[in-house]
Amino acid sequence: MNFNFEEVIQVLESTPQTLEHLLSGLSSEWFENNEGEGTWNVYQVIDHLIEGEKHNWIPRLEIILQEGETKPFPEFNRYSHLDEETKRTINQKLSEFKCIRVKNIKKLKSLIKPNSHLELTGSHPVFGVVKVRELLATWAIHDLTHISQIVRVMAKRYSEDVGPWKEYLGILNKN
Repeated sequence: MNFNFEEVIQVLESTPQTLEHLLSGLSSEWFENNEGEGTWNVYQVIDHLIEGEKHNWIPRLEIILQEGETKPFPEFNRYSHLDEETKRTINQKLSEFKCIRVKNIKKLKSLIKPNSHLELTGSHPVFGVVKVRELLATWAIHDLTHISQIVRVMAKRYSEDVGPWKEYLGILNKN
């Protein structure tokens, strides 16, 4: 196993800055693309990250710490952010994400004692028994997944503009 609590914190702390550096100052056209029907554009990915910060990671962690396996996690609607389209700018969305993430990391650090809490278990509505360690690892990898998704969606915007170099641009050849 490779899990390291401090490494998870590093990823969680760096994600807001990574997204700010990647997206701030770009024209909105970069954020409006998606990969086809049923996929998300950059705005929607950021909204999804915000929803996760509000309703997923810390609430589930608190359930494990307080209730263990006796109380299943409430279901998290991964698509709830699509119900309320807002006209906020990317910078406004990034600012909200960063603010909530900073609070969540502070709470995470206050709640978790790595030497005693990582193997505690809770009940996921689909997966069954899950450990704190697995939840935290998933949170970090979830960030990396969506950073990758954002970069891929942005790259696809120029998919037809790169000409014959497309065959060498792996990001444009992934489904």
